[in-house]
Amino acid sequence: MGLIDDLKGKAQGLIRGNEQAIKDGIEKAGDFVDSKTGGKYAGHVDKVQDGASTYVDNADGTPNEAPAGQVVPPVEKAP
Repeated sequence: MGLIDDLKGKAQGLIRGNEQAIKDGIEKAGDFVDSKTGGKYAGHVDKVQDGASTYVDNADGTPNEAPAGQVVPPVEKAP
């Protein structure tokens, strides 16, 4: 998990100050996919765009914290 946490922290650091440019890129990428697929997967693309934009909005530079509502409880091991 150390590598994933490290990458997540670096991503959050890069996001800070570039939120609007990143969100514009997300929108353009989704539009590109829609144009290449004829809109066949527009619903899925929109869902991914919304999720990515939400991640950008919630990236406040505090690594190791899931956005509210996405906290997963720990799994209990069977005895």
